[in-house]
Amino acid sequence: MDGDWIEHRRSDDGERVGWMQPVDEGFVAIDLLGRRRTDVVDWLAAEETLDELGLSYLADPHELKLDDGSWLRVRIAEVSSAEIRVKKDDWGDMTATQLYYTLPFPVIEDNLRPLED
Repeated sequence: MDGDWIEHRRSDDGERVGWMQPVDEGFVAIDLLGRRRTDVVDWLAAEETLDELGLSYLADPHELKLDDGSWLRVRIAEVSSAEIRVKKDDWGDMTATQLYYTLPFPVIEDNLRPLED
């Protein structure tokens, strides 16, 4: 995480939903995966973007690019400002072997992407 990022928490429950990065005379909204969600905007627009984004995207299926160039369907298991852990999507099978992958923060978008329908 960049040292000048300003943590943003939802006002209703105090849950962290991202950061705002000061840039020139404005701010860039950064989500919990470390991805830029806006261009340079004012403080209020950055806050509104993060509040509207919320946390739901973390529950969506994603794809992880493996070393051989193939893509694996994964679910986000843990997110922190140090690392992101994803697990192979097992569709709730309690008997499936749990395969976890650890990614650096911020995520490299070429390596982890939302699963497209």
